[in-house]
Amino acid sequence: MKKIGFLSFGHWSASPQSAARSASDVLLQSIELAVAAEQLGADGAYFRVHHFAQQLASPFPLLAAIGARTKRIEIGTGVIDMRYENPFYMVEDAGSADLISGGRLQLGISRGSPEQVIEGWRYFGYAPAEGQDDADMGRRHAEVFLDLLKGEGFARPNPQPMFPNPPGLLRLEPHAAGLRERIWWGSASNATAVWAAQMGMNLQSSTLKADESGEPFHVQQTRQIRAYREAWKQAGHAREPRVSVSRSIFALMNDRDRAYFGRGDSSDQVGIIDNMRAVFGRSYAAEPDRLIELLRADEAIAEADTLLLTVPNQLGVAYNAHVLEAILTHVAPGLGWR
Repeated sequence: MKKIGFLSFGHWSASPQSAARSASDVLLQSIELAVAAEQLGADGAYFRVHHFAQQLASPFPLLAAIGARTKRIEIGTGVIDMRYENPFYMVEDAGSADLISGGRLQLGISRGSPEQVIEGWRYFGYAPAEGQDDADMGRRHAEVFLDLLKGEGFARPNPQPMFPNPPGLLRLEPHAAGLRERIWWGSASNATAVWAAQMGMNLQSSTLKADESGEPFHVQQTRQIRAYREAWKQAGHAREPRVSVSRSIFALMNDRDRAYFGRGDSSDQVGIIDNMRAVFGRSYAAEPDRLIELLRADEAIAEADTLLLTVPNQLGVAYNAHVLEAILTHVAPGLGWR
């Protein structure tokens, strides 16, 4: 295990039990948690993107703010739903946030998951082309985005511009060199993992995937990662790819931890999501020594190079910093981290 970061869904609720009761709370606390995670030695701060929900949505202002407050930690998403995105404007936003952070952006993108409203991307002005569905549209937006990130000129300049142009066709600005190699695809199936490899994207595999064999979640996820790596090799890319997996993991260090998460072992769950039979990975909660033992048996964690810890953001910055510190200090070294 080379890198460990956190993944926040950025929920807020007016409930008295929530430490994040407004969008402002979530945004400001997300910045503070990233700062705290960097101080603790974590490698990444990642954020989920959902529209029409009391969760984090537009990611780039948040990523830029974190980039300005931190120096080392990777800053990313897991994932941006490309069905909702204008790839041209997204390139400008991503370029700006990446330059502010000094080249630390790690953008997870995907065709997206079920949203709060029916065909929400239509309200954003997008619709699939004839003969295609919304998944095709999301992948097409991703392909355009990847192409634009190369920084090659494509637009014919005005012969009488307001400001002087450089020679040749123009590209979108600001251009962030190297960002193209720091794009990840959130994949829920073996086939889309292979497609991501062919497209030269890193792989994000979360806590659910299509149930393609009936085997335990971590076994299926391991097969997905290996299929991805084989497809990457066959595509002939020059660099080594990165692979992340997400897990809910809690070290039970005190009575508060046990009250929140010490309810016994969980197990994989199978359900239907977006008309797909999916297997959902288990959560892990135990004392550190037992936790190390359990996590060593998770084949997909061993197969990946990056582990993203999902955090209960509504419990506040201080408690989530405690969750991260417990894992980084008492569990991660036993998994080969650092």
